[in-house]
Amino acid sequence: MSKKVRVRFAPSPTGPLHIGGVRTALFNYLFAKKHSGDFILRIEDTDQTRYVEGAEQYIIDSLNWCNIPFDEGPGKDKGFGPYRQSERKHLYKQYADQLIAEGKAYYAFDTSDELDTHRKDHEAKGKTFIYNWHNRLKLKNSLSLSAEEVEAKLGAGDDYVIRFLSPQDETLQLQDIIRGDINIDTNILDDKVLFKSDGMPTYHLANIVDDHLMEITHVIRGEEWLPSLALHQQLYDAFGWQAPEFAHLPLILKPAGFKGKLSKRDGDKIGMPVFPLQWFDKKNNVTLKGFREEGYFPEAIINMLVLLGWNEGEGVEREIYTLDELISVFSLDHVTKSGGKFNPDKTKWFNQQYLQLKNDEELAELFKETLPLDCARGDHKDYLTSVVGLIKERATFVSDLWSLSSFLFEAPTSYDEKASKKAWKEGTALLMDELIGLLESMDDLSVANVQDFVKSWIGAKEIGFGKVMMPLRLSLVGSLQGPDVFTIASMIGKEETIARIQKAIDTL
Repeated sequence: MSKKVRVRFAPSPTGPLHIGGVRTALFNYLFAKKHSGDFILRIEDTDQTRYVEGAEQYIIDSLNWCNIPFDEGPGKDKGFGPYRQSERKHLYKQYADQLIAEGKAYYAFDTSDELDTHRKDHEAKGKTFIYNWHNRLKLKNSLSLSAEEVEAKLGAGDDYVIRFLSPQDETLQLQDIIRGDINIDTNILDDKVLFKSDGMPTYHLANIVDDHLMEITHVIRGEEWLPSLALHQQLYDAFGWQAPEFAHLPLILKPAGFKGKLSKRDGDKIGMPVFPLQWFDKKNNVTLKGFREEGYFPEAIINMLVLLGWNEGEGVEREIYTLDELISVFSLDHVTKSGGKFNPDKTKWFNQQYLQLKNDEELAELFKETLPLDCARGDHKDYLTSVVGLIKERATFVSDLWSLSSFLFEAPTSYDEKASKKAWKEGTALLMDELIGLLESMDDLSVANVQDFVKSWIGAKEIGFGKVMMPLRLSLVGSLQGPDVFTIASMIGKEETIARIQKAIDTL
């Protein structure tokens, strides 16, 4: 690659950023960083009727949370700005006029009602209405009208659009990095609208002009834009510009059991977020879940997303990648053509993996933020670190840590009914009372010491271990769950251990 790689992520600020958009941004980011290039954010807000307040900042916040920040964009001008299309609208008219002057585009004055009539007429005949070579001379445009009529309409301020003059009886030969060679019969293409009389370009014209002026070398975007590739390539050719290389990413599909593309409305159906951050939908007065607020780590979401449509190569079964590792191994050559199914269970698995990878000190800091305000020993960093190390292997989210370890901070207030019937038998209270006496005689309640004392005592009494260990665990935890019972006793201390056993005797 002789030119410096420059890629762009160009979302519309019409609502929260879907994870499909995040994956598009991710692939652009990885490609740019792999080739020491630039990752640009451009806000495509030409359709002001769909603009949603706060959506642009949401996009920026989402990229930052995912640790894939843009190099250029709103607030980071590197000489190619502005980066909002609404602030660039003064640029586009000259390019539309250029195409008109060169006979590569034309004015069309057909009203919406007239076009609707044509569509309905075609539908009644079992046909599809396409505005192109086969009917444009029968419609109201600068190809069918005289120059005087066109000037009169423009002078009178009649509404118009500028349409691209698509060729007839040609075969377009297109290339896509992911999909290979693509041949298109130009006779099936319509004359797309490029510019409207309100002074705003359509997406197609603005997109091409901006990519050219911003020196974009590679356009990496979703599969849904593949039908636009023919027009975009033709526009580059019409202007005499070098087109970027194109790569159209496969869709993210709904989970198993559902059909089609994963949409913004699927979150509630599958019981899982489809947005990186929480979003309040003012229009419908609902809050949409975000992965961040649901307790997911950004590293887990990035790792999950990259494997929806990409793999390192045949024979490589690796699943866990850091961002730096992804940058090192990423290649568009290994992006698949077929879509990948979003898997909620696998997403949780990724989060669990990343939770296990965090060191106990870091996890303890995160755990501390979730503790009840009046939690005893909640400010004891060493104690929290020890707790985390003891129970984190059973956690998927940081929010799981409290339910897995609450007994290490406060005595149980109740006892599991099924566990109580299993563990507390006739004679258990006497055994537990005797155990209290044993513990009271001990000065050292280290794990090894308490284990040796209790096991020796059980052996001397010639009774089964379960007769003591189960009611002891029930006394300390409130159930028969949890880590090593001797470790629990050592951590909560002698006085607390004895108090909990006494409470169990009094209660059960």
